[in-house]
Amino acid sequence: MPANEHTRTYDAVIVGGGHNGLVAAAYLARAGRSVLVLERLDHTGGAAVSTRPFAGVDARLSRYSYLVSLLPQKIVRDLALDFRVRARTISSYTPVERAERPTGLLVGGGEQRTRDAFARLTGGDGEYTAWKRFYGMTTRVAERVFPTLTEPLPTREELRRRIDDESAWRALFEEPIGVAVEENFADDLVRGVVLTDALIGTFADAHDPSLTQNRCFLYHVIGGGTGAWDVPVGGMGALTDALAAAARSAGAVVATGHEAVRIATDGHTAEVTYRTADGEGIAAARHVLVNASPQDLAVLTGDAAPEPAEGAQLKVNMLLTRLPKLRDPDVDPREAFAGTFHIAEGYRQLATAHAQAAAGELPATPPSEIYCHSLTDPTILGPDLAERGYQTLTLFGLHTPARLFDRDNDGVRGELLKSTLAQLDAHLAEPLADCLATDADGRPCIEAKTPLDLERDLRLPGGNIFHRALSWPYAQQETGRWGVETRHPNVLLCGAGAVRGGGVSGVPGHNAAMAVLEATS
Repeated sequence: MPANEHTRTYDAVIVGGGHNGLVAAAYLARAGRSVLVLERLDHTGGAAVSTRPFAGVDARLSRYSYLVSLLPQKIVRDLALDFRVRARTISSYTPVERAERPTGLLVGGGEQRTRDAFARLTGGDGEYTAWKRFYGMTTRVAERVFPTLTEPLPTREELRRRIDDESAWRALFEEPIGVAVEENFADDLVRGVVLTDALIGTFADAHDPSLTQNRCFLYHVIGGGTGAWDVPVGGMGALTDALAAAARSAGAVVATGHEAVRIATDGHTAEVTYRTADGEGIAAARHVLVNASPQDLAVLTGDAAPEPAEGAQLKVNMLLTRLPKLRDPDVDPREAFAGTFHIAEGYRQLATAHAQAAAGELPATPPSEIYCHSLTDPTILGPDLAERGYQTLTLFGLHTPARLFDRDNDGVRGELLKSTLAQLDAHLAEPLADCLATDADGRPCIEAKTPLDLERDLRLPGGNIFHRALSWPYAQQETGRWGVETRHPNVLLCGAGAVRGGGVSGVPGHNAAMAVLEATS
């Protein structure tokens, strides 16, 4: 679309070509609306992209977001997306040393194997029985809550009645999740494995009275009505490529290299000023959907911006020539790394790491978790790498708030990466460094991203991967019918900062499109 040209009025202009913006564009275009997507980068996808981060190496990694759970199959079907996921055969492996012997907990591979793994670690069946009971409860909640994400927001009481389980409601919605963890489980390692779902990208203690950890936990256990986290075939970029294709084939105009800089609206019509390499232009619209953070929305509309929510994660991508051997002789590395490999995530370790980070110090024993995409989906590797046995590793570090990197982002990143990998090495029979591949320039194939890096690269305020603290999936005083409304009637927030946003879900994009279609039907 040429710059400096005042185009005709579109039914909808979408600011940002991330996955939620593309979902909205595809729905609206399929409904016969005229749609323009403005994306500042030279490609679509936002944080849900696949790239080749290592020079001269044919490995296409999910560079930022990397697993799929919250994407409703309804969206995949409605938009006829050419996109698939594969289930992981192993849920998780958590190594630990007990009685001066390396051991661990392998969850998955069948009920009997999991039961035996619990018994091997804990010496009995009590923790496994508690595990089955607890996750039976979360599954029942997931089956009731997940379908509501693509419906108008229920009230708190409506959702409570729908769940129809007062003990589950209390555990997940009213009391800090630490209470339920401690009531249900006795083993420190098992407690830690359960708690980690409350801490992904969320800097909180198990007993934080704000319950921000509960909201994080809820979104990590309701996906698909099961809580399963699946591997996107072809990498995360396969999803956004499919969404962009769906939007374009339905008639949406997707303009990359077009950065929106201002939205002017009277509540009925709007004009979006955008900038390109050639100058500025204006697109008129009946509705504007903003697939960006609440802070970016405020800048565009001239409103007061909310305080950014602080990000708290370390993201590391690696390519290995082979998987490292484990100290635990009873577990095959191909199983241990196929699920989520928990490192330094015992319950007490997590509490200590949070306390140290809250005091302004890097955790002495940084917690993290790893998984290997290529074990489930080798298509992200070039044929030569796959034949030679190369594997990818994705590491996600916890309890590393952005404030820790303010003084020296590069220096602290290096220090944290070194100590994080040392925690992994403690459970390996060989150093991870011996397994790292090298790129065309002879450098190890490893990259790390701090919250400040994500803020710079992706414009995530504070480096927060959810754009702001996750919300409860029900209506509150300030929310509208769909959870995407703003104070401007014809400007909607369709990014992760919307109610029921966060993660790779497409839910805010779907809901913003539904709000537009309702308003114009």
